[in-house]
Amino acid sequence: MSHSTVPRTSAEAGTTVESPVASDDVTGAREARRGPGKLGFRLRFRRDRTLLLMTLPAIVLVLVFNYLPILGNVVAFQDYDPYVSDNGIVAMLHSPFVGLANFQEIFGDSAFWNAVQNTFVLFFVQLLLFFPIPILLALLINSVVRPRVRAVAQAVLYLPHFFSWVLVIAVFQQMFGGAGMLAQLLRQHGYNGIDIMTDPHTFPLLVTAQSVWKDAGWGIIVFLAALASVSQDLYEAAAMDGAGRWRRMWHVTLPALRPVVALLLVLRVGDALTVGFEQILLQRDAVGPDAGEVLDTFVWWNGVHNQDFGYAAAAGLIKGVVSIGLVLAANKVAHLLGEQGVYKK
Repeated sequence: MSHSTVPRTSAEAGTTVESPVASDDVTGAREARRGPGKLGFRLRFRRDRTLLLMTLPAIVLVLVFNYLPILGNVVAFQDYDPYVSDNGIVAMLHSPFVGLANFQEIFGDSAFWNAVQNTFVLFFVQLLLFFPIPILLALLINSVVRPRVRAVAQAVLYLPHFFSWVLVIAVFQQMFGGAGMLAQLLRQHGYNGIDIMTDPHTFPLLVTAQSVWKDAGWGIIVFLAALASVSQDLYEAAAMDGAGRWRRMWHVTLPALRPVVALLLVLRVGDALTVGFEQILLQRDAVGPDAGEVLDTFVWWNGVHNQDFGYAAAAGLIKGVVSIGLVLAANKVAHLLGEQGVYKK
């Protein structure tokens, strides 16, 4: 039981003696003096130490696999030779420094600019056709009244996310390849068969369709969580004011989704230069490098296949810098629209 400080006067000694003060009262007094939201570092650490310990493994993984490899970007400024030593760090120390020579060579390489063009084309097609689909699916599932039907629909839509890209592309090959279901059906009715899987003109649409089938169901999880947090009182109040289903969706549901949509859009724009390495690599040879080469496959082809590590590292560094710029620009646009974005102003 906590006790406050009470002065006591001793008649015999003529002195004032204070009773011991409980630690809870000291902590509370300090918090009161600082005011709300102004706790000291020690108090915040004691309060959150359990949460910090829980996040420690994730922090270590991020440091080891995300931040420490950033030091390897020095290879972009070297004529890196991995055969100098079995140790990669020793090989970096003994590789000659060439300055900006790799970057100058990249900016004069037409294959690099072709990969940049293909990357942005795929990004814009997926942004227009793929990004809105999880939102629409979330709205559709949320409108289903019966819980069992909703659960079955979610399970069916989630399932393709767990398929590998090899399996997804094999399914599309069986459906839209030269000997696939669609081509055979056309031949049976007297038409010429088509092979969409090797057509470079329809490659952006093909890649987008594969992404929609595989990941659209998984993407609705965030939007369903946002919809679950919307108070039902808002829908009831709108219904009492005479708003129908579409007006309730326009004035209640969509405003509730707007912060989440803005956040995911900023993250998607920051990830614009990453359009699916494994998916593109598996189909690159089928449509040719002119249509199927993107920045990720360009880096892989020059770094792993051609063993030109410095050149590939320079391309990867350019991609990283441009991605950071896109995140900052998209986040600034989100602030101008009144949303928080990735971080506050």
